[in-house]
Amino acid sequence: MRRYFTKQASVNMKEVIEAIKQGSYPLESKADLDPLFDRIADARIVMLGESSHGTHEYYQWRTNITRKLVEEKGFNFIAVEGDWPDCYRLNRYVKGYDTDNKGIFDVLHSFDRWPTWMWANREIMALAGWMQQHNKKLSANNKVGFYGLDVYSLWESMSSIMQYLKKTDPAALKVAEEAFHCFEPYKKDEGHSYARATLLVPEACQQEVVQLLKEIQTKLPQYNTDHENVFSTEQNALVTVNAEKYYRAMIMGGPHSWNVRDRHMADTLERLLKFHGNNSKAVVWAHNTHIGDARATDMADEGMINIGELARTQHHEKGVVLVGFGSYKGTVTAGRNWGAPMQTMTMPEAMDGSWEYFLHKASAKNKLLLMDDFIRNDSMMENHIGHRAIGVVYHPQYEKYGNYVPTILPLRYDAFIYLEETSALFPVHMKPDGNLTPETYPFGV
Repeated sequence: MRRYFTKQASVNMKEVIEAIKQGSYPLESKADLDPLFDRIADARIVMLGESSHGTHEYYQWRTNITRKLVEEKGFNFIAVEGDWPDCYRLNRYVKGYDTDNKGIFDVLHSFDRWPTWMWANREIMALAGWMQQHNKKLSANNKVGFYGLDVYSLWESMSSIMQYLKKTDPAALKVAEEAFHCFEPYKKDEGHSYARATLLVPEACQQEVVQLLKEIQTKLPQYNTDHENVFSTEQNALVTVNAEKYYRAMIMGGPHSWNVRDRHMADTLERLLKFHGNNSKAVVWAHNTHIGDARATDMADEGMINIGELARTQHHEKGVVLVGFGSYKGTVTAGRNWGAPMQTMTMPEAMDGSWEYFLHKASAKNKLLLMDDFIRNDSMMENHIGHRAIGVVYHPQYEKYGNYVPTILPLRYDAFIYLEETSALFPVHMKPDGNLTPETYPFGV
């Protein structure tokens, strides 16, 4: 459970509110995003956040931004906080490579890991429809892709590897089957029993997945039938290695499992940029707790890193722009506990003294903030002020005890989009599948 305002000193509320009034841009239509695109300029990586995984408007505004980045600034792919195998199927669909002739509704139904609504929703359906139409005009090498950065899909990734090797390399298939059989006893509860087993046998299945990765990497030059499928097969092998590492770390608690996950996401982004060429550009969609620089929050005190921080460190010369999102009130899609049915919940008005509260007090309207405009404001730069973060598990009545991350906003993001009132997104699945994402430390995001 997170603490509220753990590092806040005496904030000059009037000064903060007045600075927001004077420095923010109105945000009523897509045309009002122009100052943001000026700030992005020629940046190579743009990360678009969200303060919940269940808010319609965050997906809508991220789509507006992404479309213009693709159409006018030549961005090559979208990488999201999702599983590689599921997102890769959507990637093949938007590129017109869906050989089974599935419709988008069927493709999104393959996102069956709880919380299913994160990517199986009507908002992504609309984005995928646009991407498919856009890609029809482009050559194979220039089609815009959609990929997953996350580490959870151990069994799905191994299954994808075995399907590929059955067609291309029966000898290597035996290595994959050995790895699969090692994990098979632990499949039922999505890795929790495997994590517990590593307390008794620290290495458990580690040797099998590392050997599988080595086998695939050694034989990559032979797999020349489909360049992107070859890349995907290696990525699935990397997922199995890092997922095994994640499950081992998870049972110990603390920040290490979080760091294993975010470093995997950062490494996957690196691989995708390299795969798409030296001049490639990426849009990343993930929760604020992943894309907002951890060094500007109390996450750093707990030893946590994230992909926003890593991207700024690794790519500052080519340009990284981090865009946070937040809202004051509304509704949100979430669950009461892990694996619970999704439901629409009322999100209370933001707590007094939080960033969302100050943004509301400046004006009860949507607005865009560019953080370069606030760097010289001492009240905003000297205080870690609470910033709302809602995970897939949410209890609105207890929000003040665990849903605010102490944050120096001008350092955490390069830009921030504030929406006065937001609404729950529109899921494709009516009920979640039994496959559960492991509970993530410490936010559930």
